[in-house]
Amino acid sequence: METRADMLDQEACYRAALTRDARFDGRFFGCVKTTGIYCRPVCPARTPNRQNMIFVVTAAAAEEAGFRACLRCRPETAPDMGAWRGTSNTVSRALSLIEQGALDEGDVDALAGRLGVGERQLRRLFRQHLGAAPVSVAQTRRVLLAKALIQESDLSMAQVALASGFGSVRRFNETFQALYGRAPSELRRRRDRVSDGGVKLSLSYRPPYDWEAMLAALAARGDRVGGRVWSRDLALPVDGATGTVTATPGQPGRLDVRVEASDLKALPGVLARVRRVFDLSADPEAIARDLSADAVLRPLVEARPGLRLPGDWVDAGEGAPSDRLGDEGLAARAEAWRPWRAYGALYLQINGLLPVRGANGEVARRAFAA
Repeated sequence: METRADMLDQEACYRAALTRDARFDGRFFGCVKTTGIYCRPVCPARTPNRQNMIFVVTAAAAEEAGFRACLRCRPETAPDMGAWRGTSNTVSRALSLIEQGALDEGDVDALAGRLGVGERQLRRLFRQHLGAAPVSVAQTRRVLLAKALIQESDLSMAQVALASGFGSVRRFNETFQALYGRAPSELRRRRDRVSDGGVKLSLSYRPPYDWEAMLAALAARGDRVGGRVWSRDLALPVDGATGTVTATPGQPGRLDVRVEASDLKALPGVLARVRRVFDLSADPEAIARDLSADAVLRPLVEARPGLRLPGDWVDAGEGAPSDRLGDEGLAARAEAWRPWRAYGALYLQINGLLPVRGANGEVARRAFAA
């Protein structure tokens, strides 16, 4: 199913929503015109009539259109799909910066400058790929993170506002009042909480996931892994705070994360880095489909479903080239990516998934050694 904002098939989305098939979770959201609520395709509520629904590719597009998140299916817990990030390199990089809080204190013009494009061009790309403006995407990120913190952590409302990127508690309260018609505290689930310090959250991903292979790869490159627990120390100035972060595979489709940070403002950036390290935005179905088109890879993919490459804690970010490049820039980009393509081949080889063949194997070894 094509899920780019300007190519979303409304009828196909409705048929998918009727099935409540988990394969479509995170690929689009359904907006109910009669109630003003938007839901995941797997929402347990009765599916409204077709004429009462429109479908959008992102939660940001739904909220920009005036819809509020469903309290039953909780859109903030939907898998973060890499596909909805669009095919534009600029959009992907912009989303990465927004996820780390680039628009919490800065503006769109400054963000566009960091990406090497004009403000109007950036807005056009967001409309094309996401169906929403950059500011709306940032606002939705803040709201959904705040909602998850309210329902999953024991932080006070002031701490939630700070940790989710709101500039003030007043703005935090006004936003929730406008979106949900109630104070943020009314969304907190009434239950006894035993706090042992830190912020605990559950990040979503799309199964299958080969956790043994991922944890082994992280340990092999020098990350701190004990049993099924990955951990890392936070440090200034990279993380914006000091402290620790740990991650443990939880229920299927969930990664349990615990963050202890000296400054709660660093939380969005830390969570973004955890998602990158564990490649939580990957779409295993799309990966398996594309790789299975190769006759040699097909049986290997079927034998080891859910393999993912570990990501770096510190991303190249702004150092990556922009989309506005001449011939020399394109050549430089291709050269910069060459070792990573070889590394991907080597990763398959050292895990017994692909034989070492002549010159290609030698290229991979040289790239890895470099």
